[in-house]
Amino acid sequence: MIRRRFLALSAATAALPAIARAQDAPPRSGAADAAAASPARPAGEMELAYLADAPSTPTGLAVSADGRVFLMMPRFTGAEPITVGEVLEGGRVVAYPSEAANRVDPAAPQRSLMHVPNGVFGAANRMWLLDSGLPEGKGPPVRGGAKLVEIDLASNEIARVLPLDPAVEPTSSLNDLRVDAARNRAFITDQGQDGQGAIIAVDLANGRCTRRLAEHASTRSQEKLVKFVEARPVMQRPTPDATPKSPTGGANGIALSPDGARLYYAPLMGRRLYAVDAALLLDPEASDADVAASVEDLGEKGMTGGLATDAEDRVYLTLQEQNALARRHPDGRIEVLGSDPRLVWADTISITPDRWLYVSGAQVNRRPEYNGGEDLQMPPYAILRVRIDAGPGF
Repeated sequence: MIRRRFLALSAATAALPAIARAQDAPPRSGAADAAAASPARPAGEMELAYLADAPSTPTGLAVSADGRVFLMMPRFTGAEPITVGEVLEGGRVVAYPSEAANRVDPAAPQRSLMHVPNGVFGAANRMWLLDSGLPEGKGPPVRGGAKLVEIDLASNEIARVLPLDPAVEPTSSLNDLRVDAARNRAFITDQGQDGQGAIIAVDLANGRCTRRLAEHASTRSQEKLVKFVEARPVMQRPTPDATPKSPTGGANGIALSPDGARLYYAPLMGRRLYAVDAALLLDPEASDADVAASVEDLGEKGMTGGLATDAEDRVYLTLQEQNALARRHPDGRIEVLGSDPRLVWADTISITPDRWLYVSGAQVNRRPEYNGGEDLQMPPYAILRVRIDAGPGF
């Protein structure tokens, strides 16, 4: 299998105009042209890192320290051929860790990857995948299908499976994941199919999982909000004659402070950032009231998808309405690091040890359910990057 990095900087730069057209946006000609086109201060430039010819919507992204690129493609409808893939040279995406593992088999839910929205790296050379157990994207999770899956990148074999059934509800839709390998724990957001979200904490040593902040205001989809992407409101309209309605989405993006003390999170449909005491989430002696009392409202942060932290405890924000990437400092100050018309529905962030931040453009707003049944997605999907001045937090 070819695993070496591809699309070197020179090739990526040469491809920019063609890529911009493929993403239905005009090519960029640099900061000077951007400044001339707008009286506002231009955001920073973003660099094209990879183009992925994914077979379906790639919401999840994980870039390893040695340059391997993995995509997670949730099964929104059940027609998606794979839910986890590796991006090879030239942008080709192949099933990972195997085609067999990507085949839905309700009779063997522990061996079947059903609906994987995200994955992250844990200990050295290990990747964790979050499986929501929703082979058709909705309905009650398949019993035994909601799970964490640990993969050994050296052998490309599944090393461990941890079921999440005790913490999953019939309306669950698990979305994002952070693994704290040093403390042997993981945290998961459940955005809820009905917008009633929660946080799930997992003890990786014994598999114990606990559901926290269920239906708390901070994990719940916020009402009377409209998200705008590509200058259009994102409204559910699965058929041409359907009445448009704003989607719901509870706890979605998640990040962990570098000292492991605070878990940051935000609803998909919500403009505020929250933090909670991470240790309390897994403490069997802590009541739900204790956990709720530790929640902090950190204020406005825009409409975001994925979150991430760096080693300086700065929280990175995918600004979906602006096709942009921002960074929140510990004092609450937010700076926009870059924007790009190819960053359509900025979703997952992956920070590598060599201080590159990668972010995916998932094009979720172009899916059929938001466009009267018409699929407006335009592969290949762009993965952009910016250089930052710190390594990853988690």
